[in-house]
Amino acid sequence: MRYILSILFLSSLFFASSQENKIKAYLDSKQFFAPEAGNYIEIYLQFAGSSVKFVPANDGLQARVSITFEVLKNDSVIKTDAYLLESPLIKDSIIDDFYEVKRFVLEPGEYDLRIVLVDINNPKSKTGGKQKIIVEDFKTNPSISDIEVAEYAYESEQENNFVKSGYHIIPLISNYYPADLTKIPAYFEVYNSEKIGDSIVGIVQKILNDDTEAELEDFATFTRVQPAPIIPFFKKMDISKLPSGNYRMEVILTDRKLNPIAKNSYSFQRSSDLEIEFNPENIVLDPAFQNTITEDSVFHYLESLIPIAKPAEIKNIIATYKTKDKEKSRKHIQAFWVQTANKESYDSWLKYKRQVQQAEQMYRTNYQQGFETDRGRVFLKYGAPNNILSKETSPSEYPYEIWTYNKIGKFSNKRFVFYNPDLVNNAYRLLHSDMLGELKNPAWQQTLNKRNTVNGDIDNPNKFNEDHWGGNSNDYFRQY
Repeated sequence: MRYILSILFLSSLFFASSQENKIKAYLDSKQFFAPEAGNYIEIYLQFAGSSVKFVPANDGLQARVSITFEVLKNDSVIKTDAYLLESPLIKDSIIDDFYEVKRFVLEPGEYDLRIVLVDINNPKSKTGGKQKIIVEDFKTNPSISDIEVAEYAYESEQENNFVKSGYHIIPLISNYYPADLTKIPAYFEVYNSEKIGDSIVGIVQKILNDDTEAELEDFATFTRVQPAPIIPFFKKMDISKLPSGNYRMEVILTDRKLNPIAKNSYSFQRSSDLEIEFNPENIVLDPAFQNTITEDSVFHYLESLIPIAKPAEIKNIIATYKTKDKEKSRKHIQAFWVQTANKESYDSWLKYKRQVQQAEQMYRTNYQQGFETDRGRVFLKYGAPNNILSKETSPSEYPYEIWTYNKIGKFSNKRFVFYNPDLVNNAYRLLHSDMLGELKNPAWQQTLNKRNTVNGDIDNPNKFNEDHWGGNSNDYFRQY
């Protein structure tokens, strides 16, 4: 990655105190190069329309947000800008998200980007944050810019911050692709390819499995282009037949002999409804592997794969379980680990088996096995958390736990809130998480405080949950 930045939820990450109706904005950045200016960073902001106040303006509704940018190097401010952003005018009752793109020309090096946002129509909404960025030197050698993925794009002759090389691009800040998104519209730029010395150069686009590093042959393209100081490249990659999983799109600049010269990548997560074919007849049982599974635990360990399986794999696991065929179930367990860990299948299985046993000891209830509980599932899927804050006796909240992970894959500082509304059975349920793909519940404080607190209202479900005695869950969530 050429920048230390992923999806960032400003209002939930940087404030520990309770604030009402704060702006919610997502942040991302990419690096490019322009001969007349030099290396520059594009900063993308996506404002959640529901988090700002729209007021009457010009026969419609409009929001206004004050934005302050500061770029710091060694704690000294070297770039700054502050201005008022007006949202697109809304003529009906549908409030959509809106976007901003800001550019800063920067020399190669490491910087801190600081942003402050204020809803002009709601001054108490002030929020902000700071994030590290790294600028590389694209000026001299053959190289490839960061990959900007579009939510949508179209050709345009206008001149504004959303337009590059004749394309108006609305950035897609999320890297999660559900089943209904079937294409990845990717824009990037190739620099200094004429310095390779060939009359023709190549641009390769391919997709690799981010877990196994295996290249997917059906998702590779090759394009021949004329060398030039800058080659803008925009192409939609079809992922309609890509199964669920974690992937990486790589773009590679090659010489005419296909030797790689420069490359860059974009990681994403895919959730698909595609079926994964499973044929147990082709599996030869490994005695050593099978000796680790007793006769009375075959179905137990088959089901225990569900927390770490992809959606299409879960369908196959359930189908096998329903047959009540022990040999087929044994083959399924072995095949799962061969496919998941290949040469490390045996050791990976033994490690996971120990985790399943741990989950059983710690999280089982009188009606659920450990892996069936929410805490057990999260434990098996992401491993043991780095920190657990447990509150069994809060005067105003149900018993709850906050799990913090310093790192989950490429994501940092992810949290899970579990609570026990039944007050018995160790039956903690997942209430909220800021992890991609997990349950997100903006009213999680309201639910946690239902033990003895009146609900809020539709505009602010946490209205009465912020300042009562003993209600510290929000502060703990932000601190840990």
